[in-house]
Amino acid sequence: MTPNAGFRERMMAAKQAWVRMAVGPLALAWGLAGCGGNKTAVSCQVLDPALPWYGTNRTQLDGLMKTYGHCAGAYDEAKKPIAAFDWDNTVIKNDVGDATFFYMLAHDEVFQPPGKNWRLTSHLLTGEAVAALDAACGALAEAGTRLPTSSNPACAQELLSIYSEAKTTTGQAAWAGWNYRRMEPSYAWFAQLLAGHTRAEVKALAEAAMAENLRNPIDAKQTVGTASVTHWVRVPDQMKDLLASLQANGFDVWVVSASPQAVVEPWAQSVGIDASHVIGIRTLEAGGRLTSNLEGCGDVPDGTNDGQGQVTGNSLITYIDGKRCWINKVLFGVTGAEALQPNPDLSKRPLFAAGDSDTDLTFMRDATALRLAINRNKKELMCNAYRNDDGRWLINPMFLQPRPQQAAPYACATAACKSADGASIPCTDGMGALIPDQTDTVF
Repeated sequence: MTPNAGFRERMMAAKQAWVRMAVGPLALAWGLAGCGGNKTAVSCQVLDPALPWYGTNRTQLDGLMKTYGHCAGAYDEAKKPIAAFDWDNTVIKNDVGDATFFYMLAHDEVFQPPGKNWRLTSHLLTGEAVAALDAACGALAEAGTRLPTSSNPACAQELLSIYSEAKTTTGQAAWAGWNYRRMEPSYAWFAQLLAGHTRAEVKALAEAAMAENLRNPIDAKQTVGTASVTHWVRVPDQMKDLLASLQANGFDVWVVSASPQAVVEPWAQSVGIDASHVIGIRTLEAGGRLTSNLEGCGDVPDGTNDGQGQVTGNSLITYIDGKRCWINKVLFGVTGAEALQPNPDLSKRPLFAAGDSDTDLTFMRDATALRLAINRNKKELMCNAYRNDDGRWLINPMFLQPRPQQAAPYACATAACKSADGASIPCTDGMGALIPDQTDTVF
């Protein structure tokens, strides 16, 4: 045991005791009769008891709404409590970025880049990836025109392999030189490949992909390039109910996604979240059309890229630490490097957060009341959720096609987390303490 270990354990115990007294179990607050103070005329909506949740999760979420929503005596309409949700595989089953990209490849909606220079789409592409794209797609269309990916499987498959597998069709690495806590090159690349389209055109593409994927039966597949890929998406009833109930209780509900802004907006609107409450990967515009340059956040400026190696920004998206940055920027007006740090003013953080992946960990840790982890066996997130250092984590299996139990414990104490350079490292919790290996028990 290290010299400070006993102190950390005492502090953790004290913190957990405070949580139990102040916010938990939130079910206790929910169980109190009536609405607080002068709020008795306000309807206090609870989650549909006919929709199954794991363990006491529904009760805890009802307690959250009872304690902080319209029914709370201290509720302030001018300072609505914030609930922030990841989108893909949290609110929905499957990925709207994937669904829309697959749709674009099937309908010839990716443009040959200016000058046929693929480095303009992302400076993080390796030389091998650029050469592969040139070979597969270079002769098929003039610069600025649509690539015939629906009728040319080789070009479609090269784009798909780089996006989905992070490697070329011959197995060479497609990406190099990024910060793993701020960027996922493939996610950014899809947003960057929307260059040449207007926002209205991207919305139409997303809506067409949405209609197709919602209409198809569960487990439907399609062929893109030479690969069989997913061709269905669903919004679980529990998530529709949770979003609607939070809004009915006066919460300010936001979506924070690592899919492109214009792609997520119509999906969010379909479940009652206004497009103004969506934060996705944002690219800059020129002449009314999207470009491949990323809008900046924190200490990262708006992007520029001359395609010859001169690059500014283009190194942070709504991914891990980038999600915190964008929440701080959009919701609370924090600029500069401070946007990448936890907001010291606890009233300027989300009250509730939900996510399914390691990409969601940082913004979920910032939530001050409850955090809902959808168990998709993502190591870094689940190490923190099972550790539950402050008593505010809830874990729920996926509502559709839940993952089976992970047989071996998560290697939290040695290698379950990643550093900025991509190295596997031990995990630490929200108090900075080493997380022991954790057993998967919610599945």
